[in-house]
Amino acid sequence: MRQIKLIWDFRGPNALKTAEHHEIHLKEYIVSEQLDLSITGFTPITEMHAIAFLVVNESEMKPLRDALKPHRGQVYM
Repeated sequence: MRQIKLIWDFRGPNALKTAEHHEIHLKEYIVSEQLDLSITGFTPITEMHAIAFLVVNESEMKPLRDALKPHRGQVYM
């Protein structure tokens, strides 16, 4: 089954801290909605750009995308 990485972009001098904090909210959402998801994270891209992400099964992507409003997505390898 194909998986999709939902991505939130953060820019500016606090981008990494903001992405790290956003991941906390993603984990809280997983628990509150009792989802069977476990791949989350945050990654620095540049000094002024970082991302937070959540990996979902493609079949579950649309309702989660609509609820969480990520900035973009890509196929997860």
